[in-house]
Amino acid sequence: MNKKRLIFIISGIVVLILIYSFFNSSADEDVLLTSKVVKGTFLNEVIISGEAQSTSSKEINGPINARRFNIYQIKIQDLVAEGTVVKKGDYIGKLDASEVNAKINEAHLNLEKAESRYTQQQLDTTLTLKQERTAIKDLQFNIEENQLELKRSIYEPPATIRQLEIKIEKFERDSKEKKEDYSIKKRQANAKMIEVGTEVTKIKKQIEELTALQKEFTVFSEDDGMVTYVKDWNGTKKKVGTTISPWEPAMASLPDLTKMESKTYSNEVDIRKLKKDLKVKIGFDAFPDIEIDGVVTDVANVGENKRGSDIKLFQVLIKLNETNKNIRPGMTTSNRILTHQEDNVLMAPLEAIFSKDSISYAYVKSGYSIEKKQVELGLANNEVVIIKKGLNENDVVYLNAPADMDEKSITLLK
Repeated sequence: MNKKRLIFIISGIVVLILIYSFFNSSADEDVLLTSKVVKGTFLNEVIISGEAQSTSSKEINGPINARRFNIYQIKIQDLVAEGTVVKKGDYIGKLDASEVNAKINEAHLNLEKAESRYTQQQLDTTLTLKQERTAIKDLQFNIEENQLELKRSIYEPPATIRQLEIKIEKFERDSKEKKEDYSIKKRQANAKMIEVGTEVTKIKKQIEELTALQKEFTVFSEDDGMVTYVKDWNGTKKKVGTTISPWEPAMASLPDLTKMESKTYSNEVDIRKLKKDLKVKIGFDAFPDIEIDGVVTDVANVGENKRGSDIKLFQVLIKLNETNKNIRPGMTTSNRILTHQEDNVLMAPLEAIFSKDSISYAYVKSGYSIEKKQVELGLANNEVVIIKKGLNENDVVYLNAPADMDEKSITLLK
């Protein structure tokens, strides 16, 4: 009985050892991740996010003639929601017209004063010329009176006759000068009337122009399209409460949705890889199922500092080769720019490559054992690296270093 019990205990211990060994081995195998060397197309891409925008858009401007009337800052009082689809003639927004209204009121007061001056000048001219005409008539009467007296004095002494003749000559000379003065004063009066009349006409025209300008403070669409907000000089979108100026009169825009591009910025490291005409795959955060082909159309040569950052970024413009009715300006884009492509090459995961003393190598499964093989590498992207020498297609490589392999020698390339 004791012998059987002893055999049973020993058998149990053996089973436990075998179970332990099995699970320990399985655990090790689970820890050691592997992958295969594959042959295919190597793609090196720069992935950057951007913003969709139209390459052709029609600006919706406020009054561009406001500067003529010394109006330089105009506040947006009302604006339709961004993305609103409008037709030609539809309401877009309204600008604060308080300044132009004040100028219209001021012009009306100036017109009243100018019309009052015109009326006063008209009365003064009438009175002055009437007095001059009366004086001329009085002189003419004096001449006629003295001529009659001269005729009656035919038998008077020569001195008396001569005295009358001199008197008549004096009146005639005075009359001639008076007529000349009247002609001059009449021309002066006409000139003054034209001057005050011109001032009245000028102010009336100013009121007409200000009234026309006032109407421009209510803005309507000049075409069909979808309203998008434009950005100010600091990158913020113009909206209710912000201002426009005669130099930047746009308060919104109507983009051409058939001509779209992605505007993005690259860092100093990636910009060296980018150039014009590179192919791009463009995705949209709002529509994950949409992917559109594109091409790089412009790469900035000079970097710029984005607001709130000291990092230099370079603007990159990417043209969309096709359109989609769901795409709208302002949508966030994901741009995968293909900078290099190699076909029919061997590739292994980056995690499968190790290095020691400037020698790159990989842990390769060989039957039930593991070899450390030197590899010659090519270009790499964020996931895989090209294997030029040292490995074959379908070789199984380890993604982490197996235990107790540090001292094992590396099989060098021949």
